[in-house]
Amino acid sequence: MDMSTGDLNPAAIPTVPANTQGDDRWMSLHNRFVSDSKDKEPEVLFVGDSLIQLMHQFEVWRELFSPLHALNFGIGGDATQHVLWRLSNGELDHINPRVVVLWVGTNNHGDTPDQIAGGICAIVHLITNKLPRAHVLILGLLPRGKLPNPLRVRNAQVNALVQAALPSLPRASYLDVDPGLVHSDGTISPQDLYDYLHLTPLTYRSVCQPLHRAITALLEQPAL
Repeated sequence: MDMSTGDLNPAAIPTVPANTQGDDRWMSLHNRFVSDSKDKEPEVLFVGDSLIQLMHQFEVWRELFSPLHALNFGIGGDATQHVLWRLSNGELDHINPRVVVLWVGTNNHGDTPDQIAGGICAIVHLITNKLPRAHVLILGLLPRGKLPNPLRVRNAQVNALVQAALPSLPRASYLDVDPGLVHSDGTISPQDLYDYLHLTPLTYRSVCQPLHRAITALLEQPAL
């Protein structure tokens, strides 16, 4: 498999997103995460885009993940290159979690499946280099949109490429957390993804229960 990596792949080059709204919120959140990491000792770190960020707002977070001493470093709108920049610039420097949950890639608009998978793999390599005892749990990208569309196809291709790359990723595994969002007629219900991208509380519960089991199993393994 010839995944785009290195200088030729925009999804694998650490990048600060444009401050399009003018309030510098992204950098403020990044700086807060760096500060948070200095006085926390998480066993589990969640990293990614809005699907990670919003998880923190639901009861399922307090119920399943707070007891595991989890930190949430999700920022809405992040693509792989933005997560790479954040993790390269301080967010991992003061913590030593056993498990890192990574969920990113659905916002990589304009990138090919090869490039997005390459960006995800670059993040995994960065994490395992900086955190030698951590296991990275890569969550599969979910389908999106009410009706079949090119982004669903792209996300499914990214998932297949990431799974194919697992043998080259030390201390990483892949978890499909799709609870069956696409109905037999090809539609996605707003009861599952309220805006056809983000999860309802019920869907978060369907996603987080198997995720919690996977994290717990990893934490029960002997430490490296």
